[in-house]
Amino acid sequence: MILEIVSPEATLFKGEVTSVAVPGINGEFQMLNNHAAIVSILTKGNVKINAQNITIEKEHVSKFTKVNEQTFWLPIKSGTIEMNNNKIIVLAD
Repeated sequence: MILEIVSPEATLFKGEVTSVAVPGINGEFQMLNNHAAIVSILTKGNVKINAQNITIEKEHVSKFTKVNEQTFWLPIKSGTIEMNNNKIIVLAD
């Protein structure tokens, strides 16, 4: 599935991922391939990205925390998420 993380300043990440966990207003939840369509509000926490090969552009790499070779976290203050047809868009602040 495709993940795109957009902030007011720039697109922070766009690529193929295996799973994404986000801090929803009712608690953290995870999306895998073929997840049902969803729209949700996000709260302060980490967007947790898992992928076979993660490539983050040099100008944005300092915003992410590398957990291991396949996992990165991006701290956010708030945002929204939409998943539809295996494409996830996170609008993050």
